[in-house]
Amino acid sequence: MKRGGKSKLATGVLMVLSAAAGAGAGIAAKNKLTKKNSDDALYARKHLAIMQLFNQWMITKQEGKSIIDYLHKNNVKTVAIYGISYVGERLYDELKGSDITVKYAIDKNADKIYADVDVLTPEEELPEVDLIIVTATFFYDEIEEQLSEVTECAIASLEDILYEL
Repeated sequence: MKRGGKSKLATGVLMVLSAAAGAGAGIAAKNKLTKKNSDDALYARKHLAIMQLFNQWMITKQEGKSIIDYLHKNNVKTVAIYGISYVGERLYDELKGSDITVKYAIDKNADKIYADVDVLTPEEELPEVDLIIVTATFFYDEIEEQLSEVTECAIASLEDILYEL
């Protein structure tokens, strides 16, 4: 073999390996970016749904209607609130001081939440209430299915309640 032959071979192998590593890194970066974009899109759609929910809530308030009226009309005296973040906190504030008792809240992050009411996880035993109101309306179908497996309590989406007023 000529002098430098090994060097050319090694250089060629190194170039091929570098190209393969670069391609692999590029694919990994593209997948990571695609997942981030997908997560960002989901986050945006979720928050748009929350904004639309708050808008409908404001419309019903301006029309002189309230969630309490809906609950009275449907003979609901005790509720649990599923999702005790922004929307759940506002619902709790609306119901406290009324004759509707919020027995507890349900949230998958119960251990990280401080609230004026007991917060349980969906996996815990859920005391009986007349209605579980789901404020996480973007994920309502999944939540309703999960809750139906562990409780016989009636379940309703806050969004549906607001549109029924």
